[in-house]
Amino acid sequence: MTPLLCYHCGLPVPPAADFSLEIDGQPRAMCCPGCLAVASAICDGGLARFYQYRTRNADRPEVIREELLAAYDLPDVQCDYLEQLDNGDKQIQLLVGGISCSACAWLIEKHLKKIPGISDVQVNVTSHRAMVSWDPAQLKLSRLLGALFDVGYDPRPVTDEAVRQLRQKENRRFLQRLGIAGLGMMQAGMVAVGLYAGAFQDMEPVWENYLRWVSLIIALPVVLFSAFPFYQAAWRSLNQLHLTMDVPVSLAIILAFSASCWATGTRTGEVYFDSVSMFTFFLLLGRYLEMRVRHRNDMQAEALAQLLPVTACRLDGDDEFSVPVKALQVGDLIRVSAGDTIPCDGEIEQGASSVIEAVLTGEQMPVGKGVGDSVSAGTVNSENPLVIRVSAVGNSTRLSAILRLVEKARSEKPVQVAVADRVAGYFVAAVLLIAVGVGLWWWQHEPQEALWVVLSVLVVTCPCALSLATPAAIAVATGELRKCGFLVSRGQVLDVLSTADQVVFDKTGTLTLGNMNVAAVIPLAEQQTPELLSLAAALERGSRHPIAKAFADIKPKQGLSDIVQQVGAGVCAKLNGRGYVIGEPHFVAERLGFVSPALPALEPGQLPLLLGEQSRPLGWILLQDQLRPGAREALAQLRQLSVDVVLLSGDRVASVADMAAKLGIDQWHGAQTPQQKLTWVNGQQQQGHRVVMVGDGINDVPVLSGADASVALGDASDFARIHADSILLSGNLCTLPEAISMARRTRMVIRQNLAWALIYNLLALPLAAAGLIPPWAAAIGMSASSLLVVVNALRLSRVRDNTHSVDVIAQPAV
Repeated sequence: MTPLLCYHCGLPVPPAADFSLEIDGQPRAMCCPGCLAVASAICDGGLARFYQYRTRNADRPEVIREELLAAYDLPDVQCDYLEQLDNGDKQIQLLVGGISCSACAWLIEKHLKKIPGISDVQVNVTSHRAMVSWDPAQLKLSRLLGALFDVGYDPRPVTDEAVRQLRQKENRRFLQRLGIAGLGMMQAGMVAVGLYAGAFQDMEPVWENYLRWVSLIIALPVVLFSAFPFYQAAWRSLNQLHLTMDVPVSLAIILAFSASCWATGTRTGEVYFDSVSMFTFFLLLGRYLEMRVRHRNDMQAEALAQLLPVTACRLDGDDEFSVPVKALQVGDLIRVSAGDTIPCDGEIEQGASSVIEAVLTGEQMPVGKGVGDSVSAGTVNSENPLVIRVSAVGNSTRLSAILRLVEKARSEKPVQVAVADRVAGYFVAAVLLIAVGVGLWWWQHEPQEALWVVLSVLVVTCPCALSLATPAAIAVATGELRKCGFLVSRGQVLDVLSTADQVVFDKTGTLTLGNMNVAAVIPLAEQQTPELLSLAAALERGSRHPIAKAFADIKPKQGLSDIVQQVGAGVCAKLNGRGYVIGEPHFVAERLGFVSPALPALEPGQLPLLLGEQSRPLGWILLQDQLRPGAREALAQLRQLSVDVVLLSGDRVASVADMAAKLGIDQWHGAQTPQQKLTWVNGQQQQGHRVVMVGDGINDVPVLSGADASVALGDASDFARIHADSILLSGNLCTLPEAISMARRTRMVIRQNLAWALIYNLLALPLAAAGLIPPWAAAIGMSASSLLVVVNALRLSRVRDNTHSVDVIAQPAV
């Protein structure tokens, strides 16, 4: 019978091997995980044709690794994975196989940051992903990937298939290790019963020795295979001179097994093969349950990426074609039927319908859309067919931008996590010193018990729960906030929101809808209303400020040039050599060199714009804005949370005062420039306040960057969203107090987790040092402690109800 050969390297496939990969539509057999991993990387990189053109079988993965990595330097391959940053650097999101704990993240970050050209590395332990930014002029992508291989990890660019394969591989290997450890625990336990019974019934030495050897053989695969991840992680951390929880765990397993082997070979002392197997099993069980929780959270986050359809209906004149979504280009016309998901960002050319935007905003109520309105990928057309002109596809869509922000938030390490990692390192060092001291004491008093007491100390004090306490709670909280339309894009947001005592709002576009309408036009020269509006529309054309929306439907005057926006003041331009300015009255008068005319009589909430030409005013344009729905309720809920509300606006003082009176805001400041807003916020911070800024415009960017945490509205300018720490996708301000309430609950859960982890270790340590806790019981206690903090963190997902109500939680002491 002809043996089955490996499709990658050509070597015979072992009978028990079960490694295969679909290539060119057919399952291909692989001889080992190494060949499978390399073949997967080749196919994931779009290089499957390598197998068609090769003239001989590939070498083993160790030999071809450099050739494989070099393929990632090809521009055609990189275009699917890399993102260009504003500073010229490139950024890639990698799926890193082999990550087992926070020490892995520490190792990867430290190792990569030593390489010239790498500017930033953020590793997310829970999702096994790394976000790396580097200068392509100094470093090739192949060298970056090779650096991760050098420290024992398996990196590859993130793709849906790569994520699925890694998750399946991790789950399958974990079950194998857990199954062998469970079988070994049961079999070694049964043999141990015979040994214990024989000790009371004077078993003959030959049978006692025989049962010991049987136990050794049973425990051998448990120690060498099931416990291997502990040794691997411990060795990595020791190489980097960083102590982690895997160090005492590995020491406990190795010392217990080695001592039992010595006792078996010399026929002296006691053996604890059953305890070693039981200890390994319970450790693996705790980590397996943690891994399942992590996989569940990851799949919930990745579900957004699966919302887009595979194909779209593209229009070419009167003809319709079904094409892959990836084949769409900007400017194409597509038809989206009622009930279908919109595959790309675009603008409605024909039709009117209701669109469900829950994937972006968290709101389930449909939003009416008509000709000229924008729609986003992932939203659902619920009523009538629409013809849409494509404006963005693939990674350029709003949905993809949200996914990148989600991953960025998951990759960033919050302050609490970094502190917990450092505490865990010091804690392990202290435990090792204590274990040495306890061992010396027992060696002098009861030498036969010294080893087992030391093992119990090492195991029972393993700081797994301490390291899991913070990241588990933060992961659940950010996921819940994302569901209700509050997207956390930077890691420190939850920490700031939990202790914030001031929330500062901008006015236009934040507390109001920003949908300004022209309420009245008052000419001051010979020009009439239509001409003034046409001139104003030309000046405001291209501006992203909410004021510009008031002129969006007015035909602009042609011929204006040298248009310059003065942030927070107005817009300047030239026409036939004459200067024109529109904006804040004092700015217009100063810019054009005339005395500002007296303000006309204004209705509450009206905003006056002055339009001027060369050295004279042309007329007043009065705009009216509307209060954002839910703003009043949101401010009331913030006050219930003991948070002070402040209004800072660049609008005129009278308009700001009127808005503050309507909403019951005691602290307000009008006619504020961006610099004045930032100065005011910095002053509050110097007084000890923690300030959250909520804004939407380009003029809010300085203060958004300067606040302790910032929130941008979902319809804010792109520049504002980029510089904000979080985004209120739904536009519903009531989500903000809910986010603060969730942040406080998260802080409470983190404190509970840390308290439990520390109390457990402090109580268990003296008991273990006194010899009252055997190693197997220590393993159960440590695993149960870790599981408890994960379950406690999961409670956060059950607190938020469907009505998005805010539970009033007293402000914790800072």
